[in-house]
Amino acid sequence: MKFKRFATARWEGSGKDGNGKLTTQSTVLQDTQYSFNTRFADGVGTNPEELVAAAHSGCFAMQLSFNLSGIGFPPDYLDVRCDLTFEDGSITNSHLTLKASVPGVSQEQFDEQVANAEKNCPISKLLNAKISVEAQLV
Repeated sequence: MKFKRFATARWEGSGKDGNGKLTTQSTVLQDTQYSFNTRFADGVGTNPEELVAAAHSGCFAMQLSFNLSGIGFPPDYLDVRCDLTFEDGSITNSHLTLKASVPGVSQEQFDEQVANAEKNCPISKLLNAKISVEAQLV
């Protein structure tokens, strides 16, 4: 399966005093505000790290659900929290915390599927991905 998704960002002004708007293809985010304050202080809006954390927790949960269902143990629920560490200008850690209800699965089977999802969910793979840029100055 191959598909593409997109999101857009528009930033106006300087890094500290400017602000931006994010929109996703699905329009779940539609001109959603982000700024220096929403990223580095307390402000109303979102920030890139929060969005990556949401993507990683959601992707991991879905991958784990596929894994567990594939061995005959569909989960009742998977609650996943992702805490990203931003340090010295880089995301240095993505820590996933999982609480799960999976009737009938053994601890060994569960641990094996968790390790597989951690390694193989697409967002985990993305965090080591090739980055490319196509730029045009207008």
